[in-house]
Amino acid sequence: MTTLLSDTKMQAIAEKIQHGERLSIEDGLYLYESPDLLTIGQLANQVNEKKNGKNVYFIENMYINPTNVCEASCGFCGFKRKPGEEGAYTMDEEALLKYVADRWNDNIREFHIVGGHNNEVPFEYYVNTVRTLKKHYPQCSVKAYTGAEIEFFARLAGISMKEVLETLIDAGLDSLTGGGAEILSERYRAKMSPDKASTDLWLEAHETAHNLGLRTHATMLYGSIETLEERLIHMDRLRQLQDRTNGYMVFIPLAMQPKSVNSGLQRRTSAHDDMRTLAISRLMLDNFDHIKAYWINIGPQLTQMALSFGSDDIHGTLIEERISHSVGALTSQGITRAELMHLIKGANKQPVERDTFYNIIKEY
Repeated sequence: MTTLLSDTKMQAIAEKIQHGERLSIEDGLYLYESPDLLTIGQLANQVNEKKNGKNVYFIENMYINPTNVCEASCGFCGFKRKPGEEGAYTMDEEALLKYVADRWNDNIREFHIVGGHNNEVPFEYYVNTVRTLKKHYPQCSVKAYTGAEIEFFARLAGISMKEVLETLIDAGLDSLTGGGAEILSERYRAKMSPDKASTDLWLEAHETAHNLGLRTHATMLYGSIETLEERLIHMDRLRQLQDRTNGYMVFIPLAMQPKSVNSGLQRRTSAHDDMRTLAISRLMLDNFDHIKAYWINIGPQLTQMALSFGSDDIHGTLIEERISHSVGALTSQGITRAELMHLIKGANKQPVERDTFYNIIKEY
C-alpha cells in the first residue's frame, strides 16, 4: 500500500482500521473521493480476512415472487403491475406449489420471497404463502418479505408490525430479506419510493424482528439520485441498529439497474463504483460479519473481483430471479453450484456452502 507513504489522511484511516476503530462518515467520504481504489480494496480485504479467513459463502436457494401487483410507484421498478394490467399475476396456493415443484432440486435450502404490495388480497394471503411452503418443504428455511412489506402488511391488516411479525413467525417465517431499504434518506425516498415505508419505519420493522429473535438482512440500492453522503448515512443507520440488536447477518449493496431493458450501458454503475462501494461497506460496517456481492446486479466476473475487495458471500443459485431482470439486468436468471464454486476458486478463496444463518453445510 504505497499510497500510505504519501497520503497522510489515508494513513490515518488505515491506522484506525488496523486498531479496530470505527470510521466516521467523513472518513467514508474521503475513501469515496480518493483515487486510490486498490489501497481501499486491500484494507477491505484485510478486514474481511480477519473476520472470515479465505471462506466465501454461497447457498442453494430459490427466488419466489408470489405477486407483482403493487400499490407503490417506485422510480426504479419495472416489476410492478397494476390490478388487471397485462402481465399482472398473483399466485394462488396451487400455482405457488407448481412453481416450486417445476424448479425444485434436493439441494435447495432456502426460499427467498419478495413481491408487490398487493392490496387486492388480504394479509392472510401472505401468511398462507409462508405456511404452505413450510408445510410442503419443512427442510427449507423461509426468508420472506422486506421491512417495507412488513409495514404494508400492518396497514393492510390494521395491526402493529410486531403483530404482523408474530403471525408470520407462527406460520414458519425464519428470516426477513433485506429489501425495501433502497437509500435510508427521506429526500431519496420522497422522490424514488414515496409510497413505501419511511426510513424510520423500515428500521423499526427490522428492530422489531430482531427483538422477536429473527436474524435479518440489509440492502442498499445505489447508483441513482443519492449522494455519496447519503450512502454513508444509510450505512451508519444500519450499524447503529446493529449496535443495539446484533440482528443483521449480512449487508448487500445492490447496483441500480436501468429502468428499461433497452437502456444504454451508460446508465449502469461503473465497475470502479461497484468495487469501491463494496470495499467501503466492509470498512464502515465493522459490526456486520458478512458483505455480499450480488452477482445478479454486477455480473459474475465483477463478483469474483469483489472477493478481493472485502466481500465474503456471493449469494446463491436463485433459480429464476425476476425483479432485477425486469429492469434490465444483463446476467442469467440463475446460476449453478458448479459455477459458483468456479468463481470462488478462481479468486483463490475457499467455497463454503451455508444455510440461511451462515451455518456451514460443506466446505469444498
